[in-house]
Amino acid sequence: MLLISDTNVLIDIEDGKLTSPLFKLPYEIAVPDVLFESELREKHGHLLQSRLIIKSLTSEFVQRAEILRTKHPRPSIMDHFALSLAMQEQCPLLTGDKDLRDAAIKENIEVHGTVWIVRELLQAKLIDQMQARNSFDSMKAKGSRLPWSDVEKLVSSFAVAGGKNE
Repeated sequence: MLLISDTNVLIDIEDGKLTSPLFKLPYEIAVPDVLFESELREKHGHLLQSRLIIKSLTSEFVQRAEILRTKHPRPSIMDHFALSLAMQEQCPLLTGDKDLRDAAIKENIEVHGTVWIVRELLQAKLIDQMQARNSFDSMKAKGSRLPWSDVEKLVSSFAVAGGKNE
C-alpha cells in the first residue's frame, strides 16, 4: 500500500530514530517532488536511500492543489501538494498538521500520523515498547507537537498488553 507523507511526519520519524524500522513496514512511502526539493532534500535527502519515493503531480492535480488552497486556506501550499498527491494516487495521507488533517478529512482522504506509524511498528514487532517510549521522548525533546495523551495511552497499552494491542 502506498502512503503519501507530508514533511512533519518524516521529521518526527527521523527525530525518533525510527527511519530504518519505518521503511521495513509493508508500505511504500512517497512525497511530492516539489515538497521533497523545497523542504527535505537539504537536510533529509538521505531518505532516498531508505526507499522514500518521489512522485510527480499531474497537471490536473497541480491545479487541484491550487483549488484546495482556496477551499482550505490554512495548510501551506506544500501541504496541499501532499494532499493532492494522495488524491491523485487514491491512497492515505500521513500528516500531523491539524489544518491539513482537517482538509484531508473534508476531502474524504484517509489520514494517519506519527502515533499511528509507531503503533504499526509496535504491532509488526519492528520496535518494542521501550524503543517507542525513547523515540517519543526524542521527538518531544526536538519540539514535536504530537497528541501526548494519545502517545502515553499507546505506549502504556503495549506495556500492559505485552504488545498484543489491537
